[in-house]
Amino acid sequence: MFISEQYIVGIDEAGRGPLAGPVSVAAVAIPVHGNSMRLFDGVDDSKKLSAKKREYFFTLLRDVALENDIHFFVSFSSATYIDSYGIVPAIQRALNEVLAHVVPSPERANISLDGSLHAPECYTKQKTIIGGDASVPIISLASIVAKVSRDAYMVRMSKKFPLYGFEKHKGYGTKMHGEALMEHGASSIHRRTFLRNFLE
Repeated sequence: MFISEQYIVGIDEAGRGPLAGPVSVAAVAIPVHGNSMRLFDGVDDSKKLSAKKREYFFTLLRDVALENDIHFFVSFSSATYIDSYGIVPAIQRALNEVLAHVVPSPERANISLDGSLHAPECYTKQKTIIGGDASVPIISLASIVAKVSRDAYMVRMSKKFPLYGFEKHKGYGTKMHGEALMEHGASSIHRRTFLRNFLE
């Protein structure tokens, strides 16, 4: 996919802290010239929205993307990758991948990233914004894509690993999850490096 004009790009991640499952990073690219963001009035940080509202915005984005020249992509770094390289490199690997999909030409991208995220140096027009998922709508939209996509993955994994309740807690360290770990041990999608501190 090659983009021919200037785009604003929002990037955010979901799943930095869970004990199981991947971390996800999403990028959303919208043309600078146009008014596509008007379609997403009321968008907010995914953590502040109900699951129903997140699904609404995700479905809306998917339905209007093509006709409005909007591009979005989500990438996962697995629990195995996180254990091998660490959570920060895992997030960066996924971030680099989503950028390569939505804005392969760095000079055409005006990037806003949440928290401590950074794009590769070749993307010269980038800005990292603390709390950007709640204050910058394009980042909010990316946070929704990352969250909805990761949650859907964990629901699918709950069918493969029914003993852990992934469909409920999505891999986070809840009491229910801890009790399942103590009874059944870790699955192949648990982050072993995260479990050490949790179980201690």
